Amino acid sequence: MYKCNQIRLQQTLEQFSQFGATENGGVTRLSLSKEDVLARDYFKKCCEELGMEVKVDDMANMYATLPGKKDLPPIVMGSHLDSVIKGGRFDGVLGVLTALEAIRTILDNDIELDTPLTIVNFTNEEGARFDPAMMSSGVLTGKFARDVMLQSTDKEGTTFAQALAQSGYEGSKENRLQDALAYIELHIEQGPVLEAEHIEIGVVEGVKGMVCYEIRINGESNHAGSTPMRMRKDPMMLASKIMNELDQKLGQLDEELVYTFGRMNVAPNIHTVIPSEVVFTIDSRHKDPTVMKQVESVLVSLSSEENGCTVQAVKLWGRDTVHFNPIICDEIAAACKNFGYSSLRMYSGPGHDAQFIASIVPSAMIFVPSVNGKSHCEEELTSYEDCAKGADILLETVLMLQAKQSLNQTAISK
Repeated sequence: MYKCNQIRLQQTLEQFSQFGATENGGVTRLSLSKEDVLARDYFKKCCEELGMEVKVDDMANMYATLPGKKDLPPIVMGSHLDSVIKGGRFDGVLGVLTALEAIRTILDNDIELDTPLTIVNFTNEEGARFDPAMMSSGVLTGKFARDVMLQSTDKEGTTFAQALAQSGYEGSKENRLQDALAYIELHIEQGPVLEAEHIEIGVVEGVKGMVCYEIRINGESNHAGSTPMRMRKDPMMLASKIMNELDQKLGQLDEELVYTFGRMNVAPNIHTVIPSEVVFTIDSRHKDPTVMKQVESVLVSLSSEENGCTVQAVKLWGRDTVHFNPIICDEIAAACKNFGYSSLRMYSGPGHDAQFIASIVPSAMIFVPSVNGKSHCEEELTSYEDCAKGADILLETVLMLQAKQSLNQTAISK
């Protein structure tokens, strides 16, 4: 077994945290922004210094490849370098830099590889500048149409196509990820489970299915001071009642089900006026499709009229549960056992590029703990010791997979 260099990994993470650094220790590194381009330039430099060949595809996805002795499909590692506004220093970038550290450790120890290794940096995973999230991995896997994505526009009116051209990272379609032995994405958990249960590594078996509904309630505006309570058609009061009822019903379905009332819009939103309309969203996630069907049944069964108001439940979007490759998950678990690191098999609630890539390449993910479960904020933190443990497991898994490739090229894809 080979251990990665924790100090070197820490130094690399600290260097990348300067690209878009915020006042409170976070980063704002929106996709294809000048900060993102600086991070890309430095990543490219780091890879080329190791003798890796760096290619870029037509969605600005970057691929840095260390050749193997045989002409075989590569094992791919990576994640993304972009962040949300005032995000953390680990989300996304840790997956790219632990992969870089794994390559450095391989070269330090003169480890011979039959299988090429590729590090990928996916473009616009966060969707914080251009909708939707996971844009470029979605284009690669046919989830999104490239022509439509090129027209996605940020708040300043810049299209993705314009940002792509300005970045200098618009490459060739022929460089897209296609044939690969496996894809492994290391990521911070973005939740509290691993830390709370004192677990060092999460073996991620898939990404939970989810639905997002919008509940639209229309009533009647009137003066807040002169309209008796019994004569009101108040959508805000009804919204409160409906949310409480949904909490009661959904909370009884399954203890692993999560649901969030995340957005609310009130019109006219004046403190002296009874609202005429209230719209709120509910986001719900679970790995079992049967449970998700029960959630949708509850939502669509809402009364269409109550207390003088009309109620409409509209499905905004949803996704099915994605199950990762069981052989790769077993290899990750075996790597944890080899190192004596505790592990937990789990599903991810947040979405990741791996959930799309899994449709074309056998895939899995590795989680490392998030302090206090925080992510997408400046307080996001994972200890450098835990980062290095994740890098150890990533490297060990890759080495075991490339040995399996040498023995049986079809073993993983079965």
